[in-house]
Amino acid sequence: MPGTGSSEAAGLDPRRLFVFSGGFLTQPRIRRILSLAGYDVRLGKPSRPEDRIGVWGRSPTAPRGEAVSDWTDTGIVRIEDAFLRSVRPGRDGGGPPLGLLIDPRGVHFDSSTPSEIEHILATHPLDDNAVLQRARDGIERLKAAHLSKYNHFDPALPVPDPGYVLVLDQARDDASVQYGGATASTFREMLVFAQEEHPGARIVIKTHPDTVAGHRQGYYGEGHAHGRISILSDPVSPWTLLDGAVGVYTVSSQLGFEAIMAGHRPRVFGQPFYSGWGLTADENPVPRRERKLTRAQLFAGAMILAPTWYDPCRDRLCSFEEAVDQLEAEVRAFRDDHHGHVATGMRLWKRGHLQKAFGRERRLVFASEPGRAAARARAEGRGLLVWAGQETESLRELAHDVPIARVEDGFLRSRGLGAELVPPLSLVADRSGIYYDPARESDLERLIAADPPPGGEARAERLIGRLTRFGLSKYNLDADALPELPKGRRILVPGQVEDDASIRLGAGAEHTNAALLERVRAENPDAVVIYKPHPDVEAGLRAGALPEDKALAHADLIVRGVNPAALIEAVDEVWTITSTLGFETLLRGKPVTCLGMPFYSGWGLTRDHFPAPARRSARPTLAAFAHATLIAYPRYVDPVSGLPCPPEVIVDRLAHHDIPLPGRGNRLLSKLQGIFASQSWLWR
Repeated sequence: MPGTGSSEAAGLDPRRLFVFSGGFLTQPRIRRILSLAGYDVRLGKPSRPEDRIGVWGRSPTAPRGEAVSDWTDTGIVRIEDAFLRSVRPGRDGGGPPLGLLIDPRGVHFDSSTPSEIEHILATHPLDDNAVLQRARDGIERLKAAHLSKYNHFDPALPVPDPGYVLVLDQARDDASVQYGGATASTFREMLVFAQEEHPGARIVIKTHPDTVAGHRQGYYGEGHAHGRISILSDPVSPWTLLDGAVGVYTVSSQLGFEAIMAGHRPRVFGQPFYSGWGLTADENPVPRRERKLTRAQLFAGAMILAPTWYDPCRDRLCSFEEAVDQLEAEVRAFRDDHHGHVATGMRLWKRGHLQKAFGRERRLVFASEPGRAAARARAEGRGLLVWAGQETESLRELAHDVPIARVEDGFLRSRGLGAELVPPLSLVADRSGIYYDPARESDLERLIAADPPPGGEARAERLIGRLTRFGLSKYNLDADALPELPKGRRILVPGQVEDDASIRLGAGAEHTNAALLERVRAENPDAVVIYKPHPDVEAGLRAGALPEDKALAHADLIVRGVNPAALIEAVDEVWTITSTLGFETLLRGKPVTCLGMPFYSGWGLTRDHFPAPARRSARPTLAAFAHATLIAYPRYVDPVSGLPCPPEVIVDRLAHHDIPLPGRGNRLLSKLQGIFASQSWLWR
């Protein structure tokens, strides 16, 4: 299957690919994908039978390569973007593509000869149940996440009231029109048919994004908007737009393909790759396409089997699903951040990483004084970011109508302590509350209460498996070997930072480590109680130190500096107030008892001694809970490429120690804070 290997990995000599367009040489991503796919991109004259000439589709530069092909009798490989590309179009500075269609037969939009996609659709059995299920999940996932080829649209923007006929405009003289058996008159004819076949219905003409951006004219303009015909140029979600349509008319737009996936049988007036397979009503059919396919089979051929997908963080070819993981991360950053933020309540040492995480679309503005922060955000149409522990009632009053997002570390944080100024690999930005405060609903609670997207639970199960296999936890410190543990029913009691917000807001009667241990021993007199101090407390950086004699009054053993994941595997259960280690225990299938109300309690997954809020009524599976907590809620930034990334990339970085060390300034400041530990308010 394309996208799962490379000539480099297989130890094969790459096939020489001669190019005659500068774009192949000046765009590193395209050259890299071709290299991983087994091609050595170079200039010069082909001279071997296995040499090939690379051209970009049917672009204006393609005739150069075609001429050399005729002269040297060398085969041509035509290259195009795959159908999930980037946030913005390439001509809008949208960045390089996530995948390519590398086609030795033709090009998908040129119906004069079969392309690789057409060959797959016509000849591949397309009967593998696993692949077809991947296709069905892929269709539903793209719909749920509102993902398309280009993604610089806002899913929250309204579309016309349902019941309209959707007519899709395209960029004038686009190759997909020119080589798809259509002309300008085809668009005029299509609009007439839409009106005649739907008498009395509203007609909505969707303008092509290139036309809206001013790059190329379309075939329709404001002069066509009259009577029951309107023009829609707003950047709305194509999936929302398709949901409200009663009919879809297209020449060869990719939206026609997405219309099929949305359940439509579009009326097609050109000859795109998706027509002729029994899923469209074709005005100008391609005679050689006679096979009847299901939607899943069409999607499998076009999105899973034909493209070569690329993972830009791990620099390797990848599966369709991994490409979607990456695109989803990049699109989320765009949608969350494109209006920009003013950040307040942020310590100086955190600002560089916050800029990387939230300032990719529009640079963050930092303002220490809340009033100025709120005023600037309002004046510039930005949102407010505040470190969760620094939010005040005064800030909420000053912000008033400005949206506030509360920032905190995620649950796969780093290899090293935050109190030692090691920057986080994951952050959350919660617009409702914050996960450790059970007094109000958070975005995390809403995600837990909702169903995960198609394939989401299976993805979470794979993620849990990798976390368990690699022994990963929140901080991933270098650890000592486990000591020999006493025999019996072992209960692990993780110590906590006693002035931490999760204790202040989520603890019950027990809010100190001493009280926690006393309660555990009282309810489990015959158990082996193992106490593990919190690493921040052990480092002398946070409050909560418990003298050894007081700990051993209730615990049988104190363990320090060991891998918490290994310790969890060695015990039978965990008792905690609100420690994140309780969540990590759940992921490993061990029982957890909570004396407080952490984010993971109250959902039927833990034994709770603290009354849960009534709103925590959902009963998710562990995999669904993990999807919400580790995939949907946090945002991740790859420390190597600097790109937004999915959690699977962070797991790989942590597992293989592939993380740059903190900057020298952070290391020096960390040493100073150890000396002035009593002044921790300066950095916390």
